[in-house]
Amino acid sequence: MKPSLLRLSLATALCCSMLTASAAATDHSASKYKIDLPPSADLTYAIQAKQSGITLGGEGSVKWQVDDKRFSVKSETRAMLFGKILEASSEGAIDSFGLAPTQFVNKRFRKEATTTTFHRDSGTIGFSESSESYPIKGGEQDRTSIIWQLISVARAAPQQFKPGSDWTFFVAGMRDAEPWTFKVISTEKIKTPLGDLDTVHIFKAPPPDAKDQQLDIWLAPSLEWYPVRLRFTDPNKDFVEQTLQQVNNKAGK
Repeated sequence: MKPSLLRLSLATALCCSMLTASAAATDHSASKYKIDLPPSADLTYAIQAKQSGITLGGEGSVKWQVDDKRFSVKSETRAMLFGKILEASSEGAIDSFGLAPTQFVNKRFRKEATTTTFHRDSGTIGFSESSESYPIKGGEQDRTSIIWQLISVARAAPQQFKPGSDWTFFVAGMRDAEPWTFKVISTEKIKTPLGDLDTVHIFKAPPPDAKDQQLDIWLAPSLEWYPVRLRFTDPNKDFVEQTLQQVNNKAGK
């Protein structure tokens, strides 16, 4: 049960604690797009998973807060019988590139927290779990902030988020960092507890040389482009899926 539980715990950090980097990529370009930040909101998700033939369930929450100068994202995952099994957070400033994280913290079930720090003064990214270091050139994200940077880019250029387009960012994890490319697959209507929603389906494949999870994201333009579904799929077709149950949009509050 424990391996399945740990897989489930990796699902809700909006984003992607299990999408590990392959070889370290020390050289990268700045990623600068126009952005339109979504309003602050509290989001609640239902989680379903199939791991090694075992069906698992749970719930997740995400608290997205933003103003003109700062942002923060905090997420929690809870599993039946086990309680809280994952906490993740990202916080930082808003600059000309969009979200500019200063710290990313990830705390998994029965493990010590890991910290990734964006040293803005020295212009480097460092990790509590490794000695790797990467230069800050502009637009770098962590694995929690990246979804919200992607949303902000989509909101600013909705007509360009069309099937076949792709969007690349440099993303730091818990030990290293690498470029992530998101590809727009299609527009789809999906059923959710909030009703039938028109969504934009976005896909992130694992690197060609890595046996890793793929990530599918469905963003809903009618709900400020918030993520209404995320699905993590292993090479063996095991999956973890989270679906939006409730959203408390704090625009104007």
